[in-house]
Amino acid sequence: MSTERNASDRPEVQAVVLVGGKGTRLRPLTLSAPKPMLPTAGIPFLTHLLSRIQAAGIDDVVLGTSFKAEVFSDYYGDGSKLGMKLRYVTESEPLGTGGGIRNVLPELTAETILVFNGDVLGGTNVRDVLDTHESSGADVTMHLVRVGDPRAFGCVPTDDTGRVTAFLEKTQDPPTDQINAGTYVFRRSVIEEIPAGRPVSVEREVFPGLLAEGRHVQAHVDHAYWRDMGTPEDFVRGSADLVRGIAPSPALGDRHSEFLVHEGAGIAPGALLIGGTVVGRGAEIGPGARLDGAVVFDGAVIEAGAVVERSIIGYGARLGPRALVRDTVIGDGADIGARCELLRGARVWPGVQIPDNGVRFSTDV
Repeated sequence: MSTERNASDRPEVQAVVLVGGKGTRLRPLTLSAPKPMLPTAGIPFLTHLLSRIQAAGIDDVVLGTSFKAEVFSDYYGDGSKLGMKLRYVTESEPLGTGGGIRNVLPELTAETILVFNGDVLGGTNVRDVLDTHESSGADVTMHLVRVGDPRAFGCVPTDDTGRVTAFLEKTQDPPTDQINAGTYVFRRSVIEEIPAGRPVSVEREVFPGLLAEGRHVQAHVDHAYWRDMGTPEDFVRGSADLVRGIAPSPALGDRHSEFLVHEGAGIAPGALLIGGTVVGRGAEIGPGARLDGAVVFDGAVIEAGAVVERSIIGYGARLGPRALVRDTVIGDGADIGARCELLRGARVWPGVQIPDNGVRFSTDV
C-alpha cells in the first residue's frame, strides 16, 4: 500500500526553512546554540519566522538542519504547540543553499514550495510573494528588496515585467538597488532538477542556470523591512527593531516599546532601559545600570552602575559594578569584573573571567 498522500490531502503550499549554518560570525554565542535558536526579543529567532509563515496560512514546514540539528527538534517537536506540522531533514555534510533545498525533496508533496533562509529577519507579506508567483506563472519567484546602498550585496536586475535578467556579484557601481532577500518560491519540478548529493548554490549555480536556459524567474520587489542577522551588530539591531515594533512579528503581537522585560527578571530602582533593550527570564539588572539597545539573555546579571550599549550578554553571564560594555558580545557564563571596559567589537568567550579593572580603554579607575 502506497504511503503517498492523496492529492486532496496534499498541502497547497509547503515551506522550507534552511537552518543548517554554523553561525560563525556570531561566535561565541553559536558555540552552544544554532543561530536561528538564539533569543531575539526574548524568543528563538526562528519562532518569529515561523509565525510569519503561519500568518500566511501555511502550516506544513520542513526544516533543513545540520549544525546542532537536535536543538531544533528538542525545542519545537512536531510543531503542534505552534499549530503547525514540522519535520526535519538533516544534512550529513554541508550542501549549500541549493543542495539543502534538494535534500528535503522527499518530504515535499506540494507543487508550490516556499523557501526561506533561516537567518533573515523580514517584514514582507509572505502571501504577496506567493500571489506574484501564481499570477506570473514563473518557474521560480524571488523576493527582492530595495536598499539604500546595494554595493555590499549581489544585485538582481529585472525587466519592465519584473522578470529577472541577471544575477550580479558585489560591485562598486551596481546597476540596480534590488538585492536578493533570501525568500524564494519554487515549482517542485525545479527542485527535482537540482543535482543531489553534492554542494549546490542557488545564487551561483541554480538561478544563473535557469536564466541561461531561458526559464522564467520572476521578482517580487518591495521596500519591506529586511535584515540579515548574521553579525552581532545586525543581531542587536534586529532584536531592538522587533521590540520597538519597527520589524513586525506575529509572535510578539502588537506590543512594542523601548524595552521588553521577560517574566522572572528583576529590575532595580534607578535602572534605565532604552533603545529596544531586552532582558531575559531570571536576569537581574542592578540599581543605576544603563542598558541601551542591549540583548540580555536569561539568567544574566548586570551589577549596579554598569552600562551596556548595543551589546549581547550571554546566558548566566555577569557584569560587575560600573563595567562598560559597548558593541561587544559576552559569552555564556562569562564574568566581567568591576569597572572593566569592553568596546568596539570585543568578544568574550564562555566562562572567561576578567578581574576588576582587568581591561580598560581609559586611564581612570
